[in-house]
Amino acid sequence: MQERPKAKTMSTKERQNRYREAVRYISNASEILRAKAQKKDKYYQDDKYVRMACATAYNGVLLAADTYLEMMGKAIEKKKGARVSVDDYRMRLAKLDKSVLKNFNTAYEILHLVGYFEGETKSDIIRSGIDSAIDVINQIKPAGEADLQLNQLPS
Repeated sequence: MQERPKAKTMSTKERQNRYREAVRYISNASEILRAKAQKKDKYYQDDKYVRMACATAYNGVLLAADTYLEMMGKAIEKKKGARVSVDDYRMRLAKLDKSVLKNFNTAYEILHLVGYFEGETKSDIIRSGIDSAIDVINQIKPAGEADLQLNQLPS
């Protein structure tokens, strides 16, 4: 059994602020899909807005993943002028929690690669990416906050 690292002390207020910001990203992404992407049958009609929504939702995932790793004492050091690789997140998450890793990978694949880069417009696929994003975000939920759920968001 893996030993959990000692969690870093993060103020309750900071954790709450980061959680709420990540929720705001997901809410904004959902609103972009609802108001701008023009869903018809099973597909969104405007891939520009689908891409925008996917990028927004994925940014919420990254904020939540950074916060989760910091809480667990495995924060990623960001070097000035360099980007953090998705593999950095994967390596650290794999050592902490396989379930969080699976949700992170799904959100990355669907939101970042398929939705943002490839322009996928099938609504069920995009919504499954957002669902995985929500699962990652709920990992940093402070006590007293309600779980963010897919059915709470505008459809």
